[in-house]
Amino acid sequence: MSYEIGSEAVGQVQFSVEDQSLEYHVIAGPTPKDVLRRYTALTGRPALPPAWSFGLWLTTSFCTPYDEETVTSFVDGMAERDIPLSVFHFDCFWMREHQWTDFRWDPEVFPDPEGMLRRLRERGLRVSVWINPYIAQKSALFEEAREAGHLLRREGGDIWQWDLWQPGMALVDFTNPAAREWYADQLRTLLDQGVDCFKTDFGERVPTDVVWHDGADPERMHNYYTQLYNHTVFEVLEKERGAGAAVLFARSATAGGQQFPVHWGGDCFASFGAMAESLRGGLSLSLSGFGFWSHDIGGFEGTPDPAVFKRWLAFGLLSSHSRLHGNVSYRVPWAFGDEAVDVTRKFTKLKHRLMPYLYGAAGEAHRTGVPVMRPMILEFPDDPACRTLDRQYMLGPDLLVAPVFTEEGEVEFYLPEGAWTHLLTGRSARGPGWRRETHGFDSLPLYVRPGALLPLGADEMRPDGDWLDGLTLLAAPDTAYETAYNTAYDTEVTVPDLEGRPAAVFRATRDGDDLKVLALGSRRPFHVRTADGRATAHGVGEVTLPDVLTNRSTG
Repeated sequence: MSYEIGSEAVGQVQFSVEDQSLEYHVIAGPTPKDVLRRYTALTGRPALPPAWSFGLWLTTSFCTPYDEETVTSFVDGMAERDIPLSVFHFDCFWMREHQWTDFRWDPEVFPDPEGMLRRLRERGLRVSVWINPYIAQKSALFEEAREAGHLLRREGGDIWQWDLWQPGMALVDFTNPAAREWYADQLRTLLDQGVDCFKTDFGERVPTDVVWHDGADPERMHNYYTQLYNHTVFEVLEKERGAGAAVLFARSATAGGQQFPVHWGGDCFASFGAMAESLRGGLSLSLSGFGFWSHDIGGFEGTPDPAVFKRWLAFGLLSSHSRLHGNVSYRVPWAFGDEAVDVTRKFTKLKHRLMPYLYGAAGEAHRTGVPVMRPMILEFPDDPACRTLDRQYMLGPDLLVAPVFTEEGEVEFYLPEGAWTHLLTGRSARGPGWRRETHGFDSLPLYVRPGALLPLGADEMRPDGDWLDGLTLLAAPDTAYETAYNTAYDTEVTVPDLEGRPAAVFRATRDGDDLKVLALGSRRPFHVRTADGRATAHGVGEVTLPDVLTNRSTG
């Protein structure tokens, strides 16, 4: 498909396909959520990532030197500073240079990979390693793959090769079922060693002067190649670890790629501008059916100044998936000062407390295709002001997030109708309308939607704990809104288990000026608190907050 953007006519975007006819699929709404539901029903719904993957990922970075001593120092440093860590990622140089990809640990740097992976697992960590779909000529696997016919060939029968990333690099031909199984076998060896997941990098550049095993049109393989690549890796994870335990950190994708989460935004710069671009691109991805996405906290290219890093931390830890990663410098928080450590700790623990809510939103993405991170128009399709907003988003249905893109903390954002409550302070603000606020590095606009019932876990140290243990339900009734539109006030929220199944349902109803919350499917004690902190209560089965639904002014 060719696009002509403003070239033939400056006011038009045109596209064409080399063929005799063009078939259109028109996916109707009426709402944007309906479109996404129908589109993902056609192209595939996202798998549900495991709960542990929602915690903080820390990497070695790309071109930085590291060995087990370095890795251990990072893990120790996080623990010493009381920053919970869920996943450690080994980027490219866990393999020997010029060997990409041979799936073998560099013996000089990692003489005992199985022991190292066991030691990391004993500390409660999962492990991710970087891979790609290329086989360098120096790799011991090159000749094996060539003889078996697993590598992409030119029209004359020679192996297609180039020298961009590795000398004599070839591509695995994923249109060949035997090549896919051979590639999966290499990954099984790593899984047996103790690896949990893979960063499926690259896969975007595909040559056209080639012959594919299945006879595919070379011109049309550009996008489909990455689909086969990610499908192959995701499938082996599901087979070896079980359904619900598979997760990738993938870069390239096409329509339908949302089936194999998670995707991240690639190599952005370490700047406020790039941070805003990452959000804008991610929201576009959300509207394309991708339920989960991430980005490199602090940016990839270069080294962020501490202000950029600290602001990006809040954004990154209020994303579906959160990873500290860079190019030429480490991204451990203490490299950016003590305040960066405090910000990392605060927002990592906050994300863990939000997990009953976030995993509920993840289950919705899996079932319906509605993403976890949502452009404002998805939740407020009838509000014209929400149609073009690209510097804020809804995290699930009930949390509004407006990242701060300035060192000084000035931020401008829009609140739709109703009384919204700031999650971190309990202060209220009424919409519709634009607001200007100033926030320190440990804060940002993070507002609870009017009428929400937000479940918060008690465990700050891990994302996959027992969410019903010490559960708090944050009630955010909008009394003025209820008086005008919904005097009954009836809302409910489901707290999932670690497999995404309903563990308990909590229903909040209005009884005069009292708020009653009923637990269905659970006899475990829980807390109820108003979002502004004015009232709290706890109990089993049913909890009542008396006289909390009276009208009150907001600032």
